[in-house]
Amino acid sequence: MTPEREQKLLSILQRRQPDLTLIAEQVHKPRNISALIRNCDAAGIAEVQVVRPREGYHNYRGTALGSDRWVDTALHDTLEAAITAARDKGMMIYAAHFSDEAIPYREVDYTRPCAIIMGAEKEGISPRAAELADRHIIIPMQGVVSSLNVSTAAGIILAEAIDQRLKAGLYDKPRMPAEWIARKMFESRHPKVAEFCRRRRLAYPEFDEVGEMVAPQAWNEQVTSGRAPVLSAD
Repeated sequence: MTPEREQKLLSILQRRQPDLTLIAEQVHKPRNISALIRNCDAAGIAEVQVVRPREGYHNYRGTALGSDRWVDTALHDTLEAAITAARDKGMMIYAAHFSDEAIPYREVDYTRPCAIIMGAEKEGISPRAAELADRHIIIPMQGVVSSLNVSTAAGIILAEAIDQRLKAGLYDKPRMPAEWIARKMFESRHPKVAEFCRRRRLAYPEFDEVGEMVAPQAWNEQVTSGRAPVLSAD
């Protein structure tokens, strides 16, 4: 990795937002899930929350265009689990949902910790999601069609979040833990090693604060001899 590439990546990762996320509720089309991940990358979101669809979760890398390397995906078996994970981080829950209480998406504060629930392609969010949300938000529509594709709607809402957070200076200083940044730098420096570890369920080798392997030869010997640390069942 060139010094220029290293500095660019560090700058991008340091602008990641630990307190902004999307919750994808039963979004089952892989292209839409991956498009949401791409939107999250553009907004500097560090982790997207995905409620595991009934049809199963499948990442469609083509639409993500590599964004899935920079945005972590937390899979949840239930909506309640996803919302609990967000609330545990002090996040408000905004739901993209048309209701009598809904307000235009620009009228909520995205500079505070928040999670935005986006629903499935046809049904929208579930009644339970509408019940659990703190606020319902809508994109005012001016045409015959009354809804947008989920990734398009998310992009519009996140553009407002980006604007508010830029004005508030939330992208101006590092906000992510140093350990998270180092992990992402390691995965960028050594993508084949990272992929090998994921496939084999192995722990990553030790790396420094900019993601460089500390003892690659020793790790190779551990792998060859079958002594490389494995990930826990959790």
